[in-house]
Amino acid sequence: MLQANNLTKRYEDGKLALDALNLEIKDGEIFFLLGANGAGKTTTINLFLNFIEPTEGKVLINNIDVTKEPLEAKKHVAYVSENVMLYGDFTAKQNIHFFSELAGLGKLNNEDYYSILRRVGLQDNAFNIKVKTFSKGMRQKVGLAIAIIKNSSNILLDEPTSGLDPKAAAELTAELKELRAKGKAILMCTHDIFRAKELANRVGIMKDGRLIIILNRDEFLKEDLEKLYLSYMNEN
Repeated sequence: MLQANNLTKRYEDGKLALDALNLEIKDGEIFFLLGANGAGKTTTINLFLNFIEPTEGKVLINNIDVTKEPLEAKKHVAYVSENVMLYGDFTAKQNIHFFSELAGLGKLNNEDYYSILRRVGLQDNAFNIKVKTFSKGMRQKVGLAIAIIKNSSNILLDEPTSGLDPKAAAELTAELKELRAKGKAILMCTHDIFRAKELANRVGIMKDGRLIIILNRDEFLKEDLEKLYLSYMNEN
Protein backbone atom coordinates (compact mmCIF):
# COMPACT_ATOMS: atom_id res chain seq x y z
CA MET A 1 0.00 0.00 0.00
CA LEU A 2 1.15 3.52 -0.87
CA GLN A 3 0.12 6.50 1.26
CA ALA A 4 0.72 10.24 1.22
CA ASN A 5 -0.47 12.15 4.27
CA ASN A 6 -0.60 15.94 3.93
CA LEU A 7 2.48 15.61 1.70
CA THR A 8 4.01 18.97 0.82
CA LYS A 9 7.18 19.98 -0.98
CA ARG A 10 8.43 23.54 -1.24
CA TYR A 11 11.82 24.05 -2.88
CA GLU A 12 14.52 26.46 -1.73
CA ASP A 13 13.52 28.99 -4.39
CA GLY A 14 10.07 29.16 -2.79
CA LYS A 15 8.26 27.15 -5.46
CA LEU A 16 5.45 25.03 -4.02
CA ALA A 17 5.76 21.82 -6.05
CA LEU A 18 3.31 19.74 -4.01
CA ASP A 19 0.55 21.11 -1.81
CA ALA A 20 -0.85 18.89 0.98
CA LEU A 21 -1.33 15.71 -1.05
CA ASN A 22 -3.50 13.05 0.61
CA LEU A 23 -3.63 9.80 -1.28
CA GLU A 24 -3.93 6.07 -0.56
CA ILE A 25 -3.35 3.37 -3.16
CA LYS A 26 -4.43 -0.04 -1.96
CA ASP A 27 -3.12 -3.48 -2.85
CA GLY A 28 -4.60 -4.68 -6.14
CA GLU A 29 -5.25 -1.16 -7.41
CA ILE A 30 -3.90 0.88 -10.32
CA PHE A 31 -4.08 4.62 -9.69
CA PHE A 32 -3.41 6.99 -12.59
CA LEU A 33 -2.12 10.45 -11.68
CA LEU A 34 -2.82 12.75 -14.62
CA GLY A 35 -1.41 16.23 -15.09
CA ALA A 36 0.60 18.52 -17.33
CA ASN A 37 4.36 18.90 -17.08
CA GLY A 38 5.16 20.68 -13.82
CA ALA A 39 1.92 19.61 -12.14
CA GLY A 40 3.76 17.74 -9.36
CA LYS A 41 3.57 14.16 -10.61
CA THR A 42 7.31 13.48 -10.71
CA THR A 43 7.79 15.31 -7.40
CA THR A 44 5.28 12.88 -5.89
CA ILE A 45 7.23 9.88 -7.17
CA ASN A 46 10.55 11.37 -6.00
CA LEU A 47 9.10 11.75 -2.51
CA PHE A 48 7.90 8.14 -2.45
CA LEU A 49 11.39 7.04 -3.47
CA ASN A 50 13.09 9.34 -0.90
CA PHE A 51 15.05 11.05 -3.69
CA ILE A 52 13.93 14.28 -2.00
CA GLU A 53 12.51 14.93 1.46
CA PRO A 54 9.10 16.46 2.17
CA THR A 55 8.71 19.94 3.60
CA GLU A 56 5.67 18.67 5.51
CA GLY A 57 3.69 15.47 5.80
CA LYS A 58 4.52 11.79 5.48
CA VAL A 59 5.09 9.18 2.81
CA LEU A 60 4.34 5.57 3.75
CA ILE A 61 5.08 2.37 1.83
CA ASN A 62 3.43 -0.65 3.48
CA ASN A 63 3.05 1.55 6.57
CA ILE A 64 6.81 2.22 6.66
CA ASP A 65 7.76 5.90 6.93
CA VAL A 66 9.94 6.53 3.89
CA THR A 67 11.80 9.46 5.47
CA LYS A 68 12.59 7.63 8.72
CA GLU A 69 13.32 4.18 7.25
CA PRO A 70 14.26 4.72 3.59
CA LEU A 71 16.20 1.49 3.07
CA GLU A 72 13.47 -0.66 4.59
CA ALA A 73 10.78 1.13 2.59
CA LYS A 74 12.67 0.66 -0.70
CA LYS A 75 12.58 -3.11 -0.22
CA HIS A 76 8.85 -2.93 -0.92
CA VAL A 77 8.79 -0.76 -4.04
CA ALA A 78 9.95 -1.00 -7.66
CA TYR A 79 10.30 1.94 -10.02
CA VAL A 80 10.25 2.44 -13.78
CA SER A 81 11.15 5.93 -14.93
CA GLU A 82 10.42 7.65 -18.24
CA ASN A 83 14.13 7.47 -19.07
CA VAL A 84 15.27 4.12 -17.72
CA MET A 85 18.83 4.22 -16.39
CA LEU A 86 20.71 1.10 -17.46
CA TYR A 87 24.35 0.15 -17.96
CA GLY A 88 24.92 0.74 -21.66
CA ASP A 89 27.85 -1.65 -21.98
CA PHE A 90 25.85 -4.45 -20.33
CA THR A 91 23.48 -6.64 -22.31
CA ALA A 92 19.80 -6.82 -21.42
CA LYS A 93 20.43 -10.07 -19.56
CA GLN A 94 23.45 -8.63 -17.72
CA ASN A 95 21.45 -5.60 -16.62
CA ILE A 96 18.62 -7.67 -15.21
CA HIS A 97 21.15 -9.99 -13.52
CA PHE A 98 22.99 -7.02 -11.97
CA PHE A 99 19.85 -5.38 -10.60
CA SER A 100 18.44 -8.66 -9.30
CA GLU A 101 21.72 -9.25 -7.43
CA LEU A 102 21.55 -5.69 -6.09
CA ALA A 103 18.04 -6.42 -4.80
CA GLY A 104 19.33 -9.51 -2.99
CA LEU A 105 17.53 -12.03 -5.16
CA GLY A 106 19.14 -15.44 -5.29
CA LYS A 107 18.92 -18.72 -7.20
CA LEU A 108 18.10 -17.12 -10.55
CA ASN A 109 19.52 -18.53 -13.77
CA ASN A 110 19.66 -17.47 -17.41
CA GLU A 111 16.27 -18.99 -18.19
CA ASP A 112 14.70 -16.96 -15.37
CA TYR A 113 16.11 -13.78 -16.92
CA TYR A 114 15.08 -14.75 -20.44
CA SER A 115 11.59 -15.67 -19.29
CA ILE A 116 11.00 -12.27 -17.71
CA LEU A 117 12.42 -10.45 -20.76
CA ARG A 118 10.06 -12.41 -23.03
CA ARG A 119 7.22 -11.59 -20.66
CA VAL A 120 7.69 -7.84 -21.26
CA GLY A 121 7.93 -8.37 -25.02
CA LEU A 122 11.66 -8.05 -25.68
CA GLN A 123 12.61 -10.12 -28.70
CA ASP A 124 14.94 -13.08 -28.10
CA ASN A 125 17.68 -11.79 -30.40
CA ALA A 126 18.07 -8.70 -28.16
CA PHE A 127 18.77 -10.54 -24.90
CA ASN A 128 22.55 -10.56 -25.34
CA ILE A 129 23.02 -7.23 -27.11
CA LYS A 130 24.42 -4.19 -25.29
CA VAL A 131 21.59 -1.90 -24.29
CA LYS A 132 23.39 1.24 -25.54
CA THR A 133 22.17 0.15 -28.99
CA PHE A 134 18.53 -0.15 -27.82
CA SER A 135 15.66 2.14 -28.73
CA LYS A 136 13.88 3.97 -25.92
CA GLY A 137 11.02 1.47 -26.07
CA MET A 138 13.39 -1.48 -25.73
CA ARG A 139 15.05 0.17 -22.72
CA GLN A 140 11.60 0.65 -21.17
CA LYS A 141 10.98 -3.08 -21.52
CA VAL A 142 14.22 -3.93 -19.73
CA GLY A 143 13.33 -1.45 -16.97
CA LEU A 144 9.94 -3.07 -16.55
CA ALA A 145 11.54 -6.52 -16.46
CA ILE A 146 13.81 -5.36 -13.63
CA ALA A 147 10.80 -4.01 -11.71
CA ILE A 148 8.87 -7.26 -12.19
CA ILE A 149 11.70 -9.56 -11.17
CA LYS A 150 12.10 -7.63 -7.91
CA ASN A 151 8.54 -8.79 -7.09
CA SER A 152 7.80 -5.77 -4.89
CA SER A 153 4.31 -5.25 -3.55
CA ASN A 154 4.26 -1.66 -4.85
CA ILE A 155 5.21 -0.28 -8.27
CA LEU A 156 5.81 3.33 -9.31
CA LEU A 157 5.68 4.20 -13.01
CA ASP A 158 6.61 7.59 -14.47
CA GLU A 159 5.37 7.93 -18.09
CA PRO A 160 6.03 4.23 -18.81
CA THR A 161 4.37 4.28 -22.25
CA SER A 162 6.67 7.04 -23.51
CA GLY A 163 8.59 5.71 -26.52
CA LEU A 164 6.58 2.51 -26.79
CA ASP A 165 5.01 1.47 -30.09
CA PRO A 166 1.35 0.33 -30.03
CA LYS A 167 2.29 -3.37 -29.70
CA ALA A 168 4.66 -2.70 -26.81
CA ALA A 169 2.11 -0.44 -25.10
CA ALA A 170 -0.51 -3.19 -25.39
CA GLU A 171 1.95 -5.66 -23.86
CA LEU A 172 2.58 -3.24 -21.00
CA THR A 173 -1.17 -2.93 -20.43
CA ALA A 174 -1.56 -6.70 -20.25
CA GLU A 175 1.37 -6.95 -17.84
CA LEU A 176 -0.03 -4.28 -15.53
CA LYS A 177 -3.36 -6.09 -15.42
CA GLU A 178 -1.54 -9.25 -14.37
CA LEU A 179 0.42 -7.42 -11.69
CA ARG A 180 -2.78 -5.88 -10.33
CA ALA A 181 -4.36 -9.35 -10.21
CA LYS A 182 -1.40 -10.43 -8.07
CA GLY A 183 -2.25 -7.72 -5.54
CA LYS A 184 0.30 -5.05 -6.45
CA ALA A 185 -0.39 -1.41 -5.61
CA ILE A 186 0.50 0.59 -8.71
CA LEU A 187 0.91 4.35 -9.09
CA MET A 188 1.25 5.50 -12.70
CA CYS A 189 2.04 9.13 -13.47
CA THR A 190 1.24 9.91 -17.08
CA HIS A 191 -0.42 12.01 -19.77
CA ASP A 192 -1.91 8.83 -21.28
CA ILE A 193 -5.66 9.30 -20.88
CA PHE A 194 -6.41 6.43 -23.26
CA ARG A 195 -4.46 4.01 -21.06
CA ALA A 196 -6.12 5.43 -17.96
CA LYS A 197 -9.57 4.64 -19.33
CA GLU A 198 -8.42 1.12 -20.16
CA LEU A 199 -6.60 0.29 -16.93
CA ALA A 200 -7.26 2.55 -13.97
CA ASN A 201 -9.29 1.69 -10.90
CA ARG A 202 -9.14 5.39 -10.02
CA VAL A 203 -7.70 8.51 -11.60
CA GLY A 204 -6.55 11.75 -10.02
CA ILE A 205 -6.02 15.03 -11.83
CA MET A 206 -3.17 17.19 -10.56
CA LYS A 207 -2.52 20.85 -11.32
CA ASP A 208 0.00 23.28 -9.85
CA GLY A 209 0.97 20.80 -7.16
CA ARG A 210 -2.58 20.13 -5.99
CA LEU A 211 -4.66 16.99 -6.45
CA ILE A 212 -7.88 18.65 -7.55
CA ILE A 213 -10.14 15.66 -8.12
CA ILE A 214 -10.19 11.86 -7.73
CA LEU A 215 -12.61 9.74 -9.73
CA ASN A 216 -13.35 6.04 -9.36
CA ARG A 217 -13.80 3.89 -12.43
CA ASP A 218 -17.59 4.19 -12.61
CA GLU A 219 -17.32 7.97 -12.35
CA PHE A 220 -14.68 8.55 -15.02
CA LEU A 221 -16.25 6.08 -17.44
CA LYS A 222 -19.52 8.03 -17.24
CA GLU A 223 -17.63 11.25 -17.96
CA ASP A 224 -15.68 12.26 -21.03
CA LEU A 225 -12.37 11.97 -19.17
CA GLU A 226 -10.37 13.84 -21.81
CA LYS A 227 -12.85 16.72 -21.85
CA LEU A 228 -12.92 16.79 -18.04
CA TYR A 229 -9.13 16.80 -17.87
CA LEU A 230 -8.84 19.65 -20.37
CA SER A 231 -11.46 21.69 -18.54
CA TYR A 232 -9.40 21.55 -15.34
CA MET A 233 -6.18 22.31 -17.21
CA ASN A 234 -7.75 25.41 -18.81
CA GLU A 235 -9.09 26.84 -15.56
CA ASN A 236 -7.20 29.86 -14.21
